[in-house]
Amino acid sequence: MKALITGITGFVGKYLELFLKDKADVYGTSRSNRGEKHIFKVDLLSESEIMELIETIKPTHIFHLAGLSNVKDSWEHKADFIQGNVIGTIHLLEAVRKVNDHIKVMTVGSSEEYGRIPDNLDKVSEETRLNPVSPYGISKCALSMLVNLYHKSYGLNVTHARPFNHIGPGQKLGFVTTDFAYQIAQINKGRTQEPIIRIGNLKSARDFTDVRDIVEAYYHIACFGKAGEAYNVCTGQGVNIQDIVEILISFSNKKINLVVDPSRIRVSDTPRLVGNPEKLFTLTGWQPKRKLEDTLIDIYDYWLKDL
Repeated sequence: MKALITGITGFVGKYLELFLKDKADVYGTSRSNRGEKHIFKVDLLSESEIMELIETIKPTHIFHLAGLSNVKDSWEHKADFIQGNVIGTIHLLEAVRKVNDHIKVMTVGSSEEYGRIPDNLDKVSEETRLNPVSPYGISKCALSMLVNLYHKSYGLNVTHARPFNHIGPGQKLGFVTTDFAYQIAQINKGRTQEPIIRIGNLKSARDFTDVRDIVEAYYHIACFGKAGEAYNVCTGQGVNIQDIVEILISFSNKKINLVVDPSRIRVSDTPRLVGNPEKLFTLTGWQPKRKLEDTLIDIYDYWLKDL
């Protein structure tokens, strides 16, 4: 395998590079010059730059991780999310089509593609109707449609990963587990005047998977996924945000109070979004290995050391 990871310096990209290091020759793209020979500064809105990179590296597999990923931010920057996630992907697929249409490409979508689901549906499968309720969800939904289009129209060997909430140490602020862990770490390091953490809606249920398990799933999808198909990447277990908060607070040496912050409540929120991972399990045998509590303490420890 000769792997090209777009967005290799991002949260997931770093973990995927680490996972692939003894399985492939790994190259990556970044928005800036990194001073590393295997990482290239490439504008993914430039088809010619992508074509040139593909001709230079000659990858066998492309893991397309680059893009914008914060749901809340997408409401303020709708056009940026469509441009970065959708238009950038079109340029990538066009470049592959024109340079070498045998390259295996895996795009990364999101559980946000499913959006608001019927109340009587416990878990969503890949056959569940896509019903995004945020600009971010819409942009990722478009990706899954592009995968189908480019496979059926041009025969590209492209697959689509649809991860649910992926978490782990090193994730930037703006995501639920890292935001809570950061605030609790600040309190325990004496960086705040009051022992409070600001919260949004704690009643929502989500499907959380450790990023280190996620990247292993990506590898299996890239190697064994069927072209034109999408695969849920998740545990199949729903966890209330309230439970996440309680687990993280249990790591604290200080008593902590919760304060509702209206700015942390989304314009449109889905009460429950849990995935059915059977399609991926059956295809590859992949299953997540890490327990939620272990991941959360890793996230908390990361912030304790970083502050």
